[in-house]
Amino acid sequence: MQSLRFISAEALVSHPPRAQQSLDAVAHNLYPLLFKASYLLEQSAVVHNVRLHAGHVQQLLAQGGFPRLVSLTLPAKAFDAPPAGTPAPYGEELLLASISRALSGMTQLTELHTPLRVLDVGNCALNHEDMTFLANCIHAAHLEVLDLSGHCLVDLFPATFHRLLGQAAPTLRALTLEECGLEDRHVGALSLALGTCRRLRELRFLGNPLSGRALRRLFAALCELPRLRCVEFPVPRDCYPEGSAYPQDELAMSKFDQQKYDAIAADLRAVLLRAGRDDIQVSTPLFGSFDPDIQETSNELGAFLLQAFKTALENFSRVLKQME
Repeated sequence: MQSLRFISAEALVSHPPRAQQSLDAVAHNLYPLLFKASYLLEQSAVVHNVRLHAGHVQQLLAQGGFPRLVSLTLPAKAFDAPPAGTPAPYGEELLLASISRALSGMTQLTELHTPLRVLDVGNCALNHEDMTFLANCIHAAHLEVLDLSGHCLVDLFPATFHRLLGQAAPTLRALTLEECGLEDRHVGALSLALGTCRRLRELRFLGNPLSGRALRRLFAALCELPRLRCVEFPVPRDCYPEGSAYPQDELAMSKFDQQKYDAIAADLRAVLLRAGRDDIQVSTPLFGSFDPDIQETSNELGAFLLQAFKTALENFSRVLKQME
């Protein structure tokens, strides 16, 4: 016989829109019941909208019991450590080990059969084992879009980073390496690794402390990539006050010498022109994504539209006053 609490949970998840609106009012210790009811009713959208951390996931798997579960999707940050001050019977490593044991007991859960084509692991604190796995797994040879931002790749994982790009080279179209601690001394290794990516169309490496001289060397290497069409490069280190810290916050990022930047950006475009690569669009979008059709970032366009709207309102107000 089902408990009254389970019957209530089942009734709630039978109406996904109402359930999603009500989740903030549901106690976390009831999440396993909601999850089990969602599983039985195949209302997976409810599960995706639950705010979980690793402690909740461990509790959910320990109490739920899903012997026939064949697919599991958890929301973002579901494996983050519980917030400070949250009662937890496990340390972080034991917590993750407990989750792994519970998942391994679900015999119907199988590995992904279709190779990954998009992989975003930006700022995921990857370690050597993680990078080694990525560089050697079957998915590497099928990746089309890869984001490794927030990892000191060339310093910490030089061999595995080079191998990963080599494996992905036949299919890789877009690569993002933002805030990866790339410095002038890394340009040679980076150019060598990128040299294999002959199908690459988009490269983004904002937030790296590279000088104008290093960027010129890198751009010369990028000219050899026949399909490259879009490059987002950082404001050169030379344009900031000496000793500026990286990674930068938004305020520090915006305080650079515009004249120096314009001169270096012109030099970089000249490198491309001399190589006959005027087909490559280059930009430094500090905030928002760059749209080559309007030559602006989304934030810049938003600010322009807001200012235009404000000006129109002021003009309208002035006309009304003149009519009074």
